[in-house]
Amino acid sequence: MMKNYLTILAALLFTAAHAQDNSTIKIKPESGYNFKVVKDLEATPVQDQYKTGTCWSFSALGFFESELIRTGKGEHNLSEMYVVNHTYKEKAERYVRMHGKTNFGAGGAFVDIAHIWKKYGIVPESEYSGLNYGAEKHNHSELDNILEAYANAVIENKQKGLTTQWKKGYDAVVDTYLGEVPAEFEYRGNKYTPQSFAAELELNMDDYISITSYTHHDFYDKFMLEIPDNWLHVESYNVPLEEMMTIIDNAILNGYTFAWGADVSEKGFAFREGLAIAPEDESTIEVKGKDDKNFNNAGADKVSNAFQEPVKQLEVSQELRQQQFDNWETTDDHGMQVTGIVEDQNGDKYYMVKNSWGTTYNNIDGYFFASEAYVKLKTMNIYLHKDAVPKEILKKMQI
Repeated sequence: MMKNYLTILAALLFTAAHAQDNSTIKIKPESGYNFKVVKDLEATPVQDQYKTGTCWSFSALGFFESELIRTGKGEHNLSEMYVVNHTYKEKAERYVRMHGKTNFGAGGAFVDIAHIWKKYGIVPESEYSGLNYGAEKHNHSELDNILEAYANAVIENKQKGLTTQWKKGYDAVVDTYLGEVPAEFEYRGNKYTPQSFAAELELNMDDYISITSYTHHDFYDKFMLEIPDNWLHVESYNVPLEEMMTIIDNAILNGYTFAWGADVSEKGFAFREGLAIAPEDESTIEVKGKDDKNFNNAGADKVSNAFQEPVKQLEVSQELRQQQFDNWETTDDHGMQVTGIVEDQNGDKYYMVKNSWGTTYNNIDGYFFASEAYVKLKTMNIYLHKDAVPKEILKKMQI
């Protein structure tokens, strides 16, 4: 079933029914927040990355699934682990060639999907689940440790020369855990290769761009966003903060979702409460317990009146955004998909965010609402179709 997941039944339970623009919703029955839906775009069901660092694959493929709906190709559930399989293999080769002087791990970037899609094609989830190790949910704890140890052993190079078989052995470990990727498959009555299936979906990966906003590079130029998971060293377009927000709003209001890279290790990020906010006063927020499930404690319990009713939020400037990036107060934590806009009872704007932590973590089926202030301050980059960008901004970026 396609989503617009934002209708609340009389019992105030979040359901999978289609919400209409201008409907009202609550994130919890007892919450003092009252939201009106401004725009709610179609998306595929929320997935669960569980104990993996592969949010980049889940969020970007969720975004591309929405693109398939938008372009009339219907609903498809694409395989995140097909992309992960190829990415893990390519990342190891680059890591060894760089003598270990580059990032190696489970993390990645949205552009990784476009890179793999163009080079290797894509397959449906039904043809490649990536669960080849006796588990019902994704858990790469063992696999990640083995792959890192393997790659580092190759780099240590006690034989004083790389063997001809190191890559074959490494790839075999990936395939043993995730399964060998299919060379061909049957889907909805037709036979495909990954490349022919990608061709039939008719998404041009060159139409998608990454956009960010920082002052340590010139605006309207491209630069390599300096975050560890940008292992392909792909460039993003740099625009002023207000223009980035204009792009975000223009996209949603004109029917385009986008992938959203952001910091979620903030006190104001309260996934269990269904909110990500940037309060002017954070001192009232108390973090209770830990959330090892998602590695960075972002899903831990947060207690504050700020999550019970709207509070005054930060005035976010370009300078504050830059300062927090430079000081590592804003870090590249998580990839998600933005699918809509809502307003609270005070008329303040929030963005509807599809996460990849399953549907049971909060009362709104794995979504949450991020305030405009939070998005301004904590967005690392967005990834979207270039047609979602206003023409006057495209012209400044020379696109």
